[in-house]
Amino acid sequence: MVAKAKKSEKVPKVMQVIFDLITAITDNFAVQHLNAEYATLIRQATAALCRKRPSPLKSGRDRSWACGISHAIGMANFLFDSSQDPYISASELYAWFGVSSSTGQSKSKQVRDMLDIGQLDPEWCLPSNLGDNLLAWLISVNGLILDPRSAPPQVQEQLAAASLIPYVPDPLDADYPLSHN
Repeated sequence: MVAKAKKSEKVPKVMQVIFDLITAITDNFAVQHLNAEYATLIRQATAALCRKRPSPLKSGRDRSWACGISHAIGMANFLFDSSQDPYISASELYAWFGVSSSTGQSKSKQVRDMLDIGQLDPEWCLPSNLGDNLLAWLISVNGLILDPRSAPPQVQEQLAAASLIPYVPDPLDADYPLSHN
């Protein structure tokens, strides 16, 4: 397994204005309906799209892209599931951005395809949900899929240093799923 590159908000200078326009919209949306974790992931996704050659954000309306990016990150984190917090319906999201559902869904699909975002995607998961996201913890060792939270702490530290797992979990945490007997 190869470590993934760290996400960033850096964008090429020629894309800075577009990045700023889109993230001003998404930051406002996040303040009103989401949280700081969502705002950060949406900004990072926007920056990743700005770095694409050519950037798809050069064409189309800023509000449409802002909606599509927010929707894509929301889908990865079950934003549209009423049992989750925060929660907003997809139709409310489209209405807030002032776009039709077909436009919002289309832009979201483009974003998900370009950034390879899927549900429970560890790379686009809210940091507060990583501990509960099994996909963030699975690694392949000689073709065998393992959850390294059952490995000795030294092994976990090496895996975290190599960015193969998100962090070294605290075995004293009440939510820690496995014990080290």
